[in-house]
Amino acid sequence: MGAGKRLLTGESLFMTHFTNEGRGQQRVGFAAPYPGTVVPIDLAQVGGRLVCQKDAFLCAAHGTQIGIAFNKRIGAGFFGGEGFILQKLEGDGLAFVHAGGTVIRKELNNETLRLDTGCLVAFTTGIDYDIGLAGGLKSMLFGGEGILLATLKGTGTVWIQSLPFSRLAERIYEATYKAREETRAGGQ
Repeated sequence: MGAGKRLLTGESLFMTHFTNEGRGQQRVGFAAPYPGTVVPIDLAQVGGRLVCQKDAFLCAAHGTQIGIAFNKRIGAGFFGGEGFILQKLEGDGLAFVHAGGTVIRKELNNETLRLDTGCLVAFTTGIDYDIGLAGGLKSMLFGGEGILLATLKGTGTVWIQSLPFSRLAERIYEATYKAREETRAGGQ
């Protein structure tokens, strides 16, 4: 059942477990799938539950439950970059999530935060998540940020990334395409 849930969130069917059978402390290293920031989060300090974008989970302490969190709002499901399915981490140990670029931790105290849908990394319980239009027709077409924004309301913690993987891939593609065009124009 857990493997099926992981498949729905884009994770591997299999989960690797590391066990220290030696006498002293040992170390194991984990790498992120693309350049960015690895964020350690103590689940006990955030109420034992964290909801994150579907590809954010990197690793966690033994006993952490990894599941899915369905978004109840139809707008978030159809138009949010992550859809109805988000990852849910539950437990009381350390969990590590990965985000592109710089990560900002924002504490909301009965406040509302609107941001690009791809920039959301994770949020704690007490935060209500929805997707809405970015504004009027002019701002949607000429604002450069897209048509939709994520709206987070409530009291809790939100983690935001400055460079989602999709935007990084787009910039690499653009740079590669421009380099190819410059090479062709130079006659080489």
